[in-house]
Amino acid sequence: MADSPVAVLVVDGGSPQAEALCLALTAKGYVCSRASTAIEAIQLTMDTVFAAAIVENTLPGESGLAVVSHLRGDERPMPILLLVEGDDVGFRVEALRAGADDVVSSPADPAEVLARLARRLMLSTTITALQVERDALKALSTTDGLTQVANHRAFQERLKEEFRRAQRYDDPMALIVMDVDHFKAVNDTHGHQAGDAVLLEVAKAIRTAVRETDFIARYGGEEFAVLLPKTHLAGALTVAERMSQAIKAVRTGPGATIRVTASFGVSGFPGRGVTTAEQLFKTADDALFRSKREGRNKISLFQSSLYVARNG
Repeated sequence: MADSPVAVLVVDGGSPQAEALCLALTAKGYVCSRASTAIEAIQLTMDTVFAAAIVENTLPGESGLAVVSHLRGDERPMPILLLVEGDDVGFRVEALRAGADDVVSSPADPAEVLARLARRLMLSTTITALQVERDALKALSTTDGLTQVANHRAFQERLKEEFRRAQRYDDPMALIVMDVDHFKAVNDTHGHQAGDAVLLEVAKAIRTAVRETDFIARYGGEEFAVLLPKTHLAGALTVAERMSQAIKAVRTGPGATIRVTASFGVSGFPGRGVTTAEQLFKTADDALFRSKREGRNKISLFQSSLYVARNG
């Protein structure tokens, strides 16, 4: 058994079988809580995290099958065992479809129920561990290892997703792309470790300047992008200006002597020449190129095929 007690919910009609089962559970170190209706069972689950539920099918005023459906309907991951009288195969199939993980003939020997419960708990633990591992691997595959913002792959997927959503609901959206100015010089002068420190601090600065609903990604070496859902160009320009100021405040390297600036390109949807996610990115990237071509440390706005540039 685990160090902390494992809580099990028993939903029953006050039968001697349930009494014996709770005694057996307690003897094995489980904490047994009892309810007699679906409402009572759900109320208990609001206050306690149960590892599993054991439900008698014969209950006063309702069937155990209804309780199983209610418990599973709330998407609780806990295993559910249903105790049923008789050997109706059709009913057992119905119970499994309703969300029961196991069906046990009643009256049941407590030892059998405990054995089935232990097996289900072990399986549940294995599934949970695999889900955690899957989520960790997914995070690794979509996160930039250095800056811990989204990577190029995640950016491309999110860009298409947000663009489809904007088209469907006729919402505005904007995209900011930026490039750290003279980054090669940082690497050449101070080394790649210093360059990595600059990128890490730039990512932190960007986080302070954007909203929780905005999506930050590193899509190239020293290139970052920020997706802004439900945002017009004017709002995106304000965010870009905040990003620029936050990046200018970065101090890193030996004696905090390395200072950086960035160049920005901003585009939005809806807009002339922007009918696809690819075009949104291209127009923002074109605006970024203009900022770099005109001396860097600027914000260029792509709007209806016209560029508006301002100092960062």
